[in-house]
Amino acid sequence: MSNDSYQTPLSSRYASKEMSEIFSLRNRFTTWRKLWLNLAIAEKQVGLDMITDEAIEQMKKHLVITDEEIEEAKKEEAIVRHDVMAHVHVFGNTCPAAAGIIHLGATSCYVTDNADLIFLRDAYDVLIPKLVNLINRLAKFALENKDLPVLGWTHFQPAQLTTVGKRATLWIQELLWDLRNMQRARDDIGLRGVKGTTGTQASFLSLFHGDHDKVELLDETVVNLLGFDTVYPCTGQTYSRKIDIDVLSPLASFGASCHKLATDIRLLANLKEIEEPFEKSQIGSSAMAYKRNPMRCERVCSLARHLGGLLNDAIQTASVQWFERTLDDSAIRRISLPSAFLTADILLSTLNNIASGLVVYPKVIERRIKSELPFMATENVIMAMVEKGGSRQDCHEEIRVLSHQASAVVKQEGGDNDLIERIKNTEYFKPIWEDLDNLLDPSTFVGRAPQQTEKFVNVTVAKALEQYKDQINDETVALSV
Repeated sequence: MSNDSYQTPLSSRYASKEMSEIFSLRNRFTTWRKLWLNLAIAEKQVGLDMITDEAIEQMKKHLVITDEEIEEAKKEEAIVRHDVMAHVHVFGNTCPAAAGIIHLGATSCYVTDNADLIFLRDAYDVLIPKLVNLINRLAKFALENKDLPVLGWTHFQPAQLTTVGKRATLWIQELLWDLRNMQRARDDIGLRGVKGTTGTQASFLSLFHGDHDKVELLDETVVNLLGFDTVYPCTGQTYSRKIDIDVLSPLASFGASCHKLATDIRLLANLKEIEEPFEKSQIGSSAMAYKRNPMRCERVCSLARHLGGLLNDAIQTASVQWFERTLDDSAIRRISLPSAFLTADILLSTLNNIASGLVVYPKVIERRIKSELPFMATENVIMAMVEKGGSRQDCHEEIRVLSHQASAVVKQEGGDNDLIERIKNTEYFKPIWEDLDNLLDPSTFVGRAPQQTEKFVNVTVAKALEQYKDQINDETVALSV
């Protein structure tokens, strides 16, 4: 393609080679040829003697379409205004012994719909291992940081402490649900099979002279030759477009997980507690040389929004199909189905890169804890005073007054939180002065976060990833752009 022509950034800039190839024109037209070949093989096996061994051998020899044949088919389509028939013609010219039996008894959707279903399953086979590796990388990150206390946030306001590892489990748990959903969707994909122009198999019944058993056997044989276990029992001219909803729903849901995860990291980067990888020669801003923009996470958020929106294409398309079919599904599916998988692929590559090199800044985390912990420790202080014989009500009032004074220093004067120093200088609290350091130990404020993280990773995550253990690798994932 000329550099002067528009190319979608999904394939030209971001997506992996393997995902781009699945939805490439060469793979599409080559898959059509495989479908025609397997139809001919099945028809011959079931009893159509008109299909010769020579015809099948020629088709096998020319399965992969050439650049010249693609150009020839473009010219033919400009004449006949029908892409499938243009390729039937070109394939017949290439395989003259098969020219008369290519596409025998079939409608266009035999190749277009069955090919799409093959692409959707193949595309999931690219995504799922990448998601497995993302979960595995984040699980290791969670274990490495399971004991590191960090300020928790609710409403983006300081809350009780958690740990860096426990926070990561929140990301991982959603991704595990995405893995479950993707695997279900992948395994549920079947083929349309050979159903004829309106789904009645009338043309095939005619070919086999009214033998219903042979028609059913033909359907089963084609599906088995193509490596599928499931054939949809009822179709119109197309497979139900509701299948596309089932296929894209897990991707849209995954997009939401990606956006949440990346947004958390963007907020943490602003707090300078955790950053995505930042390469030595990377430029954060053309004007502000000091900047370290979280551009990978920003890309994730941007593309995640796009991915979520594509589900609506499938929902709207499925809802307006008339009777056995209408063609207003064609153009939009050519865009939305590849776009969804290309986008999900980019998200996974980017997130795997991020997870390969997340940077944690414990000193920054510790400083922020120290600025907020005195307020959170007031209940511990009160309980310690009660144990020394003090009155809870009296202690509460003393703490309330000192807390307001310390808060004024922070908010009005821009100073540090000096509540603990005020407690140390207030005679009322003398019975617990020696206990204050222990009362302010951050590790005593994280509850069961370390234990929860360890059990979650070693039990829940390990069990979920067991069936994928051969697909896990620990190599750092690089970004091309």
